[in-house]
Amino acid sequence: MVRIQGDRNRLSDHLEQIQRFSPEVIVDLILSSGEQARQLISTSRKVARRVIAISSMDVYRAWGVVHQSEPGPLEALPLTEDSPLRTNRQLYPPETVKMMQSIFSWVDEHYDKIAVEEAILNSTEISGTVLRLPMVYGPGDPLHRFFPLLKRFDDGRSSILLADDLAAWRGPRGYVENIAHAIALAATSNQVAGRVYNVCQEPTLSELAWQTKIATQAHWSGEFVVLPREKTPTHLLQPGNAAQHIVASSERIRADLRYTELVDIDEAIRRTIAWEQSNPPTTIDPQQFNYDAEDAALASRA
Repeated sequence: MVRIQGDRNRLSDHLEQIQRFSPEVIVDLILSSGEQARQLISTSRKVARRVIAISSMDVYRAWGVVHQSEPGPLEALPLTEDSPLRTNRQLYPPETVKMMQSIFSWVDEHYDKIAVEEAILNSTEISGTVLRLPMVYGPGDPLHRFFPLLKRFDDGRSSILLADDLAAWRGPRGYVENIAHAIALAATSNQVAGRVYNVCQEPTLSELAWQTKIATQAHWSGEFVVLPREKTPTHLLQPGNAAQHIVASSERIRADLRYTELVDIDEAIRRTIAWEQSNPPTTIDPQQFNYDAEDAALASRA
């Protein structure tokens, strides 16, 4: 394996090393902005034939509706690669971008995956392909998406609360090894120039159904309790418009590249649980686990 270590914002500094490696395809997993994408093109065109740009499903207008940054009606589902994109380029407020930067060092202050896609797909200097990823879970997840649920299991909670809007909400997910497989298929295919692909597991489960699957694999015997939003403790509420689901179709990549998951959902969940139990986050926000408020909400049901 050849490793070239450096600043992704200074790719040209490493051009000679990249040329010695002489790649046919460059896969960029950490593109954050249009400027980064243009730097990638400027460097890649001198050494490679194709680039694979990893994007996000947050480019869709539907995500803007969820974040309440896009006016108008709910977006039709399922989302295909031709569904409308956001018109408001700033999906996340500055404080959220700063939080993202503390976790993902490659995120810059001009985060905009739409600008990334435009630069890659409109380039006349090199052939580009875009993969739009879902929420990715699995070993190594820096966001520790399973942790809040697993901690409640470990803390002996017999009931776990969900607001009714969140319980019903459906969002796209993908297991890290399956996502890697999709990226590898795109990188090794000569038929993907100029193409855009959604990558996600299907069907898209509701949050309640998803958490129930995790509970089953964790052998938790408690119950999920769905409460009206106004009766749910505030620390369990999620901002945004949960009436807009994010249900995406991955039919195109399955048809074009014969993509299918290598790891089934139950096994993916088991592997993620095992990793999370061995690698808990270094810092825990105690406000996430206000059990007094949760117990009070449970008692008020009676």
